[in-house]
Amino acid sequence: MTKIPFTLFSSALIASAFVMPAQAEEYNRVSFSTEVKSEIANDEMHAVMTKTAQASTAAAIAKELNNSINAAMQIAKRYPEVVVTTGRQSTYPRYANNSSKIVGFTGTASLNIKSNDFEKASQLIADLQSILVIQNIGFGVSKELLDSEEKRLKLQAIARFTSDAQIISQAFGANSYKIVKVSLGSNNYYHPMPVMATAKFADASDASIPAQNLEAGTTTLNYSANGTIEVDK
Repeated sequence: MTKIPFTLFSSALIASAFVMPAQAEEYNRVSFSTEVKSEIANDEMHAVMTKTAQASTAAAIAKELNNSINAAMQIAKRYPEVVVTTGRQSTYPRYANNSSKIVGFTGTASLNIKSNDFEKASQLIADLQSILVIQNIGFGVSKELLDSEEKRLKLQAIARFTSDAQIISQAFGANSYKIVKVSLGSNNYYHPMPVMATAKFADASDASIPAQNLEAGTTTLNYSANGTIEVDK
């Protein structure tokens, strides 16, 4: 029976022997973060245009929507500078008032428009309004520009981190420092900024409506460096 306390005590000593050096290694460590930002002009225009139709049968709805989308895609071929893809298409029944009786169907189909050429995209949207209506228009940063800018910001964030690390180590009276760990990243997710459909697109056939210029705006990008250094006194 006397061996049990001795065994437990010995185990505790062994555990402490392994824990204490690990704790000692964490002395003189400082964690901090840095962030750099950049405001750039939006270079990509996005728009969604839709067609809504009603008919007595779902088949008739599908035929009308397909004809409209196919006609719109033919018009879009005249604008190679603009990327046009088919979007969502849905059909749902319409019921009589206070009844489960189906009296018809309503369907919707959409086209997605994307381009770096705002003028050509605007012309295409105006042409398509004989077939489709505008759901929304937005502006954002293209993937190519985003990747390029993030590479530049990453280098700036690293330079800022090392500069701050030097300042911090000197403030603590240290002669040098070493980086224990560092993580780099950003929160730059692509979200086109929506704008209202303006008078320029309200009725492409009505010359009495003055054209209104669209402002693409800007997007603020950021990049951060978070890490821990160990100052050497």
